[in-house]
Amino acid sequence: MAEKQVLGSGGGSREADREFLTQTGLNALLSGALLPLLGARPADPLGFLAEHFTHLAEERKAEAERRSASRGVWLLSLAHHSRRSAFDNNIRQSFELLSSGAQNSAGVGGRLFTETLQTLCSEGGLSGRTAAPLIRRLKCYDHECVSFPLFRQAALTCAVFAEYIRTAQCLYAAVASVPDRPAELSLCCAALETLRVALDTPDAPDTVRLLAASAKIAPASVAQAMVEAKSRQDGKSMDAQEFEDEAAKLFIERVQVVT
Repeated sequence: MAEKQVLGSGGGSREADREFLTQTGLNALLSGALLPLLGARPADPLGFLAEHFTHLAEERKAEAERRSASRGVWLLSLAHHSRRSAFDNNIRQSFELLSSGAQNSAGVGGRLFTETLQTLCSEGGLSGRTAAPLIRRLKCYDHECVSFPLFRQAALTCAVFAEYIRTAQCLYAAVASVPDRPAELSLCCAALETLRVALDTPDAPDTVRLLAASAKIAPASVAQAMVEAKSRQDGKSMDAQEFEDEAAKLFIERVQVVT
């Protein structure tokens, strides 16, 4: 009788073990490892399994970072940068989310930081070509840890830059007399000059205000510049992408990175 009790107890224990493996997902994890092991029949089974689980961990970490980056950008898109209090609050939430999984809890990892800026620019309607110079100016090395002041300035800079480029695109459309033909070079130069003046006349000495000044281009100034440019047309032209590149350069060369 005692022997039967022991056997019964062992069967219950095995059933409990199987239930535990199923509930925790270990059953599927082990099956996913053993199937390729049996198929490959490597000379070093333990080394094969170690490499398999290492790759699996890296894939899961990358997927978690992609989800965090997506939600971080979503938080940054909830309020326009001109609504400074709400935008700053969203930046703080995004920073805390993105830094929660970092080895150093004091900041966001450099690679995730750069990917977030790239996504933020893309969501703002910027092409990869236009955003790339700004990303290069703001990016950090993968191993670096980005503090909140740097994260805040970079996120705000990308948001303002996207709006600035939309303004530049509207200016080009205004000076191009025919939509499918390049605009007169003299008119484009006059429009670019209005952008330069706007960037160089901030309302306050704060660096962020300097960048935000690009949204305050006076229509009267643009109109006056167009009138003056009309008198010196020389037949040369500038296409939309060239104009956007030049406008972006004006902005990016004025970006000062917080260290």
